[in-house]
Amino acid sequence: MSSQTPHGTPTATGSGEAAGAGGQLEGPRALLLDAGVPIASYYVLTGVFGMSTLAALAWSGALPAARSVWSLARERRFNAVATLMTATNVIGLLLSLVAGDERLMMAKDSAVSSTFGLAVLVSALIGRPLMAPMLKPWITKGDAAKSAAWDRLTAESAWFRRVQRRHSAVWGAALLSECVARVIGAFTLPVDTMVWLGTVMMIAAIVVAIVASAAVGIEKMEKMVTAEAAAHTEAEAHAGAEAAVAVPAPNAGAAPAGTAAR
Repeated sequence: MSSQTPHGTPTATGSGEAAGAGGQLEGPRALLLDAGVPIASYYVLTGVFGMSTLAALAWSGALPAARSVWSLARERRFNAVATLMTATNVIGLLLSLVAGDERLMMAKDSAVSSTFGLAVLVSALIGRPLMAPMLKPWITKGDAAKSAAWDRLTAESAWFRRVQRRHSAVWGAALLSECVARVIGAFTLPVDTMVWLGTVMMIAAIVVAIVASAAVGIEKMEKMVTAEAAAHTEAEAHAGAEAAVAVPAPNAGAAPAGTAAR
């Protein structure tokens, strides 16, 4: 077993159990709160309520900014996704101050995918995959035994950690590619075309990332987690049975305590 605790792995059994009991859906829930809600709210505020880009970016960035500050002040941890979304909105706000260029405003939308995608790609390259905590709940499906198996495999299996890095690299590359394609389209295609094509590009990038990440070993990773959880449960049951056999049975012929022998 490696003596160094990998990124995202609890350092003690108690902390792992606490995470499994109270945060089984933390990955998807955090992604929804920190990335999904701000992105969706931006489009709702601009498309449905007719807000300006500046106002929509400011309001949509309030939630990730608050969660980033809360994580640092209360939980003493760095919320990477929330901080990235906050930085993305700040970049968008600065770009929104550039007046008059409609194509530049369209290219600005790629700031979301490019900032997040670059961070995910860098995290994979330095061995601290940002997508691993988000992938874990989908693999373990909220099962405590599988969650513990994930942690053990992350600590012990170099292949398992390598797949986590590949998964993040695939998502980072897909999002960055979408960003480049959107910027090129914003300055070469008609504006009316890019209004709907930008959304199609984002959806296509997500689909490609899902398919490609499955090809890097996600299915085998899920099988490894299932097998590890089953093997650990069987080992614990076997150890419990051996312990029960090792306990000597009470002597049936011995006189009960406090009873005088005849």
